[in-house]
Amino acid sequence: MPDTPTSWPGGEVERTTIETLFAHSSQIRCLVIGDLMLDEYLWGKAERISPEAPVQVVDVIREELRLGGAGNVVHNLAALGAQVSVCSVVGDDPNGRELLGQFCHHHIDTSAIFQDPERRTSRKTRVVAAQQQIVRIDRESREALPVEVELQLCDWITAHAHEFNVVVLSDYNKGVLTPAVIASAISAAATAGIPVLVDPKGTDYGRYTGATLLTPNRKEAEAASGISISDTESLAKAASVIMSATALQYLLITRSEEGMSLFFRNGDTIHIPTVAREVFDVSGAGDTVLAALAVGIAAGFSMDDSARLANIAAGIAVGKLGTSIVTPQEIIDTVSLAHKDSNSKIKNLDVLTPLIAAEKSRGKRVVFTNGCFDLLHAGHVKYLQKASSLGDLMVLGLNSDASVRRLKGSKRPLIDQDERAHLLAALACIDYVIVFDADTPLELITALKPHILAKGGDYSLDGVVGRDVVEAYGGRVELVTFVDGKSTTNIIEKVLELYSAE
Repeated sequence: MPDTPTSWPGGEVERTTIETLFAHSSQIRCLVIGDLMLDEYLWGKAERISPEAPVQVVDVIREELRLGGAGNVVHNLAALGAQVSVCSVVGDDPNGRELLGQFCHHHIDTSAIFQDPERRTSRKTRVVAAQQQIVRIDRESREALPVEVELQLCDWITAHAHEFNVVVLSDYNKGVLTPAVIASAISAAATAGIPVLVDPKGTDYGRYTGATLLTPNRKEAEAASGISISDTESLAKAASVIMSATALQYLLITRSEEGMSLFFRNGDTIHIPTVAREVFDVSGAGDTVLAALAVGIAAGFSMDDSARLANIAAGIAVGKLGTSIVTPQEIIDTVSLAHKDSNSKIKNLDVLTPLIAAEKSRGKRVVFTNGCFDLLHAGHVKYLQKASSLGDLMVLGLNSDASVRRLKGSKRPLIDQDERAHLLAALACIDYVIVFDADTPLELITALKPHILAKGGDYSLDGVVGRDVVEAYGGRVELVTFVDGKSTTNIIEKVLELYSAE
């Protein structure tokens, strides 16, 4: 996985960090253990009352089957790009076979889903009309697993847990997550140094002792702690009770419209406000939180950054009706709403490379140039406009602050790399900006393979870094003249001259 920051400045999620995460999410391997079920939706209209009884008549227009319970966590993980394996038990019945078929359709590993002929596969049917549930019908098993099936799960978990980056326990209290199965998962993960994330059920959280993190909602946290949560003080007391009883490293309590609160073993707390724009249905939102947390943690994000990612995903999920997945693009688009400006043009290399390849496949001619562009002035702008006119799409490689210091001395840059990147990305002639830390842009040129490499007229062709690479695949180098007398050095000298006497 790529390097990730320990925290996002000001508690905001950096879009470039999110893009990089999802560019590499296929490398993440997640194991989900828990209760599987089918979610059936009957969508229709309710426009009359039955003559047989005082109930609404629903004219069913369409029917839909979705992965439910732990299956919704699995589906969300797969939608976020992770590789997912499922460990569970289903019945040897039509619903069980339908579940296995749906997993296979989504390319999810089912080798650890065991079938018990005596067990009924859970199915929840929701009748929906006028954008709201009319009734829910449950057909399910709640019995604990037979001993021989329980042993199969425990043995498989012990043998395979080390193959994953994160283990997720999705407990719907339907019998799969017995104390022995939970203990096997936590023990095997601890041996392999793998985090264990748990969406808990019931009031006895002691059975999750040793897990990395639990994600109860407010109502569940009240039941488990025995404390009514009405404010931040009572919330903290409830969290303390739960953490003490379970030896957790972290506890994340989701609080509906109030967002979520992350508690640390050392006593620190972070309150994250909700990002939901409109709430239609909270069912399945906890599964989305669990999946996003797992992806963030497996990618190397800190726990608070992973919680912020999960908060964004939850805000999207509750805007949908029924148990739903959240996609990487929806998360990226939501983060971008906070930066309705040039931010969307600033990319990391692993994200930019496939974008440029796609643009080239559509016939676009790509121009690349680079520089420090410290204290942006008219000479820079005119140069960039000329360079951009050489092709259809312009990529600017921008020297990082560290790179500028090595090239121009310890007093430079005057403007830090984030500000320089935003100023340049705001120019209409520039399509993408990428910050690089090396002394030369050779790595960028090699990866992006631009058709045209543009440099200032003060260079000679022989002095252009990357010329041999570009010309080797049929590209060309163009030297673009600068505006005379326009330079950052001249501006600095003029400022010093005007103000030094004062």
